[in-house]
Amino acid sequence: MKSIQSRCRLLTIALLSIAAVARVPASENVAHEPFAQWADVPDPGQLIVRLTYEESESYHFWAGNKRHLVDFLLDGEHYGIDINQGYISLQYGITEKWAADLSLGYTTVGWRYFANGGTPGDVRSTTGLMDTPIGVRYQIFKEDKANNPWTPTLTFRVGTIIPGSFSQHIPFAPGTRSTAIEPELLVRKHFGWEGFGAYGDALFRWNHTTANDLYIVSFGLFQQIKNWELDAGYRHLGSISGDSIQFDTTSQRIRYPRGVRENQDSIEAGFDYRTPWRGMRVGFQSRTVFDGSNTDKKFWIGGFVEMPFSLLKK
Repeated sequence: MKSIQSRCRLLTIALLSIAAVARVPASENVAHEPFAQWADVPDPGQLIVRLTYEESESYHFWAGNKRHLVDFLLDGEHYGIDINQGYISLQYGITEKWAADLSLGYTTVGWRYFANGGTPGDVRSTTGLMDTPIGVRYQIFKEDKANNPWTPTLTFRVGTIIPGSFSQHIPFAPGTRSTAIEPELLVRKHFGWEGFGAYGDALFRWNHTTANDLYIVSFGLFQQIKNWELDAGYRHLGSISGDSIQFDTTSQRIRYPRGVRENQDSIEAGFDYRTPWRGMRVGFQSRTVFDGSNTDKKFWIGGFVEMPFSLLKK
């Protein structure tokens, strides 16, 4: 009798463990250009190609509003939640005011801390295509062509997201793997002394697969000095629906709902330089999550190289 009860108990634990893993989705990770740079549109017939590499690491996460350490120490080395990814972004100027954009990338994430799928210390990871954004933009106003000195560069974008190919069944997978539609409004405006200005970017994302709709708002300042631009600002990601992460500190097992209610506040900064040779642009960007809920405390760092090409003869 005791043997039967023991087997039933083990079977119950196994089923609960499988359920915990099978319901894990992932955090937001869609390739978008920072600092409202999509407010500008390419010239008609111009193709802009940008190659970006990014990586992030985090050693803390929030289950609900409670912060936890996610640092596994092995042979003197610290292992957190690590993401490495690269993507190519394409922009094409259709007319003076219309443009299309597409980003394709590959991503990987790995960690050792959680007990999901093994024991703490075992490496769990996934790789695959990133969630892919496709969009069209319409530039409502262009600052340097307006008669009113208060008119900013203002652009409306509508996009769709195609799910990536990485596994969603791993905690903190690098994307939601959800089809989505997102309207977005971007603005950049110079004011004050020469080269100084502000930017703003706001989007709403209807996540069709996961149903945890979210919004992202960022704003900040920029300073242009000859061929250089320096940027710094604030970014907020908020979910309007979804459920909280559950974490057992004893077993180190984490459980996500399929639609996680992720919220985070970040500081973003970067700089870029436009070379005299063919208008090539190189830059650096970073973002640090300093507060949130149902998310991890990522520190992002990355760089890009951008090159414009003219596909139409003048």
